[in-house]
Amino acid sequence: MISQKQYLDGRTVGVHCTVGQLTHTLPEGLPVRGMTSLANEIYLLRWKERDQVEVYDVITYHLQRCLDVPDLCGFTDMTSCEHYCCVYVADHIVECIHRLDVQIAGRPATRWDVNDVPHGISMNAAHNLLVTCPRGRKIKEFSSHGNLLRELTLPGDVISPWHAIQLTDNQFIVCHCDVINAVHRVCKISGDGFHTDHSHGGQQGSNTDQCNMPGHLAVDVNEFVFVADVVNRRVKLLSPTLYYVRQVVSRDKLKWCPCRLHLDTRRRRLYVADNEFKNDEFTVGRVVVFTV
Repeated sequence: MISQKQYLDGRTVGVHCTVGQLTHTLPEGLPVRGMTSLANEIYLLRWKERDQVEVYDVITYHLQRCLDVPDLCGFTDMTSCEHYCCVYVADHIVECIHRLDVQIAGRPATRWDVNDVPHGISMNAAHNLLVTCPRGRKIKEFSSHGNLLRELTLPGDVISPWHAIQLTDNQFIVCHCDVINAVHRVCKISGDGFHTDHSHGGQQGSNTDQCNMPGHLAVDVNEFVFVADVVNRRVKLLSPTLYYVRQVVSRDKLKWCPCRLHLDTRRRRLYVADNEFKNDEFTVGRVVVFTV
């Protein structure tokens, strides 16, 4: 069901009225540090020494196989590229990107250096990988095989960016926060990285116009923005100009904290990594699947 809603910028757009409906829960196990979908499969990144990538059927949710990523030390994020049929994993300890050609059985994983600490990763329309680097406040764009194409330094008030997604008009949606900084926001930043056009949040908090550790993002085809509001234990939906629309996933649908998101736009499925954070570390996790 879709209704019309007008935003303060004068635009009227269709908004889905219902909140996310829980459809499935993937098994509990070691913490989930990323997930993505490719073709008819779902890929989960688990925090373990071997067979770190679990592959599930997108319809039945049955486990199909596991993939091993040699020398993987840091488990930060995961994304995929349909064009090149590969999966990428960000490693914050080795400071590199691991690339898996998942459609070619037996082909070994490759990797390249980021020369910075990578956090969130995403694909853009040119099939290039965007790597968000909190320490240097940068977004680095790499080709599929690791050639650095450009790097953008974000505005000075964007402290510790965690994840960035590039829109079709080349602007970026960026979430940023830091445990020692009170500003927790989601921003829309110009394509050249020079200035902030819109923002949501500010001082950390739990009101609808606030965030407490906005840790990961997803964007749909109409450029509505899903935000994993980690400490508040919810997933929020923002308009293309970052006005609050509604809560998509509430804390009563989660067991722990929403740490990573993946949106399958084709099937309208939102995958949420639900991890327990205990004694300053992630201890257990699962994935909950919602229709949106």
